[in-house]
Amino acid sequence: MFHKYVLLFLFSCATICMNGATRIVSVVTTNSDLFSVEEKISAHPRLLLKQGEELKIKNRIQTNSSMLSLHQCILSYADEVLNKAPLERTLTGKRLLTVSNEALKRIYYLSYAYRMTKETQYAVRAEKEILAVCAFQDWNPSHFLDVSEMTMAVAIGYDWLFSSLSEATRDKVRQAILEYAFTPANDKKIAKFYKASNNWNQVCNTGLVFGALAIYDEEPEKAKQILEKSIKSIPLATKSYGPDGAYPEGYMYWGYGTGFQVSLLTALETALGTDFQLSKDKGFLQTPNYMLMMVGPSGWCYNYGDSGVKPPFMPAMYWFAAKLNNPALLYQEQQYLATMTKCNTGPNGRLLPNILIFSKDIELKEAKTPQIQFYSTKGDKPLFIYRSGWNDKNDAYLGVVGGRANASHGHMDAGSFVYEKNGVRWSLDLGLQSYSSLESKGVALWNNKQDGQRWDVFRIGPKGHSTLTINGERHLVAGEAKITKTFKTKDCKGAELDLSPVFANSVRQVIRKVSLDAKNDLSIIDKIKTKEKDARVAWQMVTPNDAKIVGPNQIELTKDGQKMLLTVSAPTAIEMKIETTTSENSFDEENPGSLRVGFETNLPAHTTSELIIKLTSQN
Repeated sequence: MFHKYVLLFLFSCATICMNGATRIVSVVTTNSDLFSVEEKISAHPRLLLKQGEELKIKNRIQTNSSMLSLHQCILSYADEVLNKAPLERTLTGKRLLTVSNEALKRIYYLSYAYRMTKETQYAVRAEKEILAVCAFQDWNPSHFLDVSEMTMAVAIGYDWLFSSLSEATRDKVRQAILEYAFTPANDKKIAKFYKASNNWNQVCNTGLVFGALAIYDEEPEKAKQILEKSIKSIPLATKSYGPDGAYPEGYMYWGYGTGFQVSLLTALETALGTDFQLSKDKGFLQTPNYMLMMVGPSGWCYNYGDSGVKPPFMPAMYWFAAKLNNPALLYQEQQYLATMTKCNTGPNGRLLPNILIFSKDIELKEAKTPQIQFYSTKGDKPLFIYRSGWNDKNDAYLGVVGGRANASHGHMDAGSFVYEKNGVRWSLDLGLQSYSSLESKGVALWNNKQDGQRWDVFRIGPKGHSTLTINGERHLVAGEAKITKTFKTKDCKGAELDLSPVFANSVRQVIRKVSLDAKNDLSIIDKIKTKEKDARVAWQMVTPNDAKIVGPNQIELTKDGQKMLLTVSAPTAIEMKIETTTSENSFDEENPGSLRVGFETNLPAHTTSELIIKLTSQN
C-alpha cells in the first residue's frame, strides 16, 4: 500500500546566470520507482476535489454570497449547455483551441453541477460532450495547447463522473487520451514544450498530468512515463517567476500559465498526496504580490506584452491565498466578485470551479487593504511599479518595463511606462491584438527575429509604445534593457533603466529615468550619448486623452475634466508632435480613443544630451 513506500527525491542545484546575477534553482528529479505502485493513487474522484469534499463547498456557498453567485453562475451555464449541440472539430486558423477551451468549460461545469446537485441530466449531458470530442479525428497535436485543454476536459469528466459513465465511454476516453495526447507527447518534434519555460510548459504539462492521473489504474506504465516527464519539466517554467515573483509574459498569460500550473499541483496533491515539492519555489510563492500590483487604481491592469487591459477573474489567486494562509491576497478578486452583475467570467472562466475548490478551506473574511506600495524585479522582464494608495481611484500609479523584445510574447516596449493620476491613465499600453486577426491575413506573427514581420504590427513594434525610436530603426530584439536603480523616497519614486543594448546600432548609450515627485507628477530623463553620426530621436507617449500643442515645447492633455501639461527641455531644437495611432497596415486593428504625443530632435555626433520631459497636473 501507499503508506508503506517512501518517495525519494533528488534535488540537484543548477546555477543559472540571469541579468548578471547568479541564482540557485532547485530542479526536481525522481527515482525510477516513484510511480511503481498503483495502490498509492486515490480512488475516483481524485482530481482537485475528492469524494465528500462537496460538503465544504456547500457550506461555503451558504455563508458567502459571492461564492453563492459563482456557484449559481456555473449551474446556469451548465443548464445552457443542456440544450446546445455537442462541439465539433472546427479549426480557427491553425488552432482548435477555441473548441478545446469550450470543451473544458462545458465538461468541467457539467461535472461540477452533477457532483453538487446529483441531478443525472448533468452527467448524461457531460457524457455526450465527452463522446463527441473523443470521436474527433485528433485534438490538433501541431498546436499542443489544444491537446492539453482537451485532455484536461475529458480527464475531469472521466474522473468526476467515473461511476456514472458507461464502460464503453470509459474505454473511449482512455483510448482518446492514449492516442490523441500521450502518443504526440512522446514525439520530440511535437512535444517541445517539455523544454520550454513559458505558459506552454505549464498548460501542456497540466493537461497531460490530468490525463495520466485519470487513467492511471488502467494504464499505469504509460501514465507513469507521462507523470515523470512532466514533474521533471515543470520546474523550468517555475524558475521564470524568479527571483521575486514577476511573470515575464505579463498579466494575461499569468492567468493562463499560473492558473493551469496550480491546477496541476492541486491534482497531484489530491491524487497522490504530494506535489513533489513543486510548489516550494520562492519566486513562485511571491508571485501573488506581483499580481496585486499589476492592477492600477483605475481598475485597468498593467498590460505590457500580449495582454488585454481589463482584469479577468484569476482563480489561481485563491490557490495562493490558501497555500500561504493569506486571504488578503484576494483584495481585488473579492472586489470583482462583489461587483459582478452578470455571469461574465472572462478568459479564465473555464476554470471558475477552481475558485470554489481552492477557497473551501480558508476563511474568507473581508480582505484587508494591501500595504504594499512598491514592486520591482530584475528577472526576465525587469519591472518597477509604484502605487500611492489602494482606496481611491485618484491615487497615482507608475509602471516601467525593460527586457528583450524577442522574449516570449515580447513587444518592442523597453523603457515604456504606464502612468495614472487623478483617475486618468495618462500613458497607456495598447496591449494585445487578437492572433487570429493577424494570422488570417498572413502575418508571420511568431517570427521574432530582427527582420521578423511581428515587429510590423503596430501594437507590438515601437510605434505602439511610450518609448524612443532612434533613426527610425527597430529596437534590437536581443538587446536587454535592465533596471539599474530604483527610487523609493517620498520625493522620488521610480526606476532607471539602461536602454543602451536596445539602441546599440544607433547610439553609444541611452539611460532612461522614469519617476514621480512628491506631488506624483511624472518626470522622464533620457541621457543619450551619440556615436560618430548624428542621431534622430523620436520621443513618444501613447495616451487616451485629448491633446493640443500650446507652445514650442508644450502639449496640453485633457481627460474627464483633468489636465496635464507635457513640457520638454532639450539642448537641441525640437519639433512637437501629435500623431494618431492609426496604422497604414491592412492587418492592424484600429486603436480608437488614443493618440501619440511627443517630439523629434537631432542630436549631434559625439555628444551627450539630456532630454527632460515632465507631466505636471494643471488642476
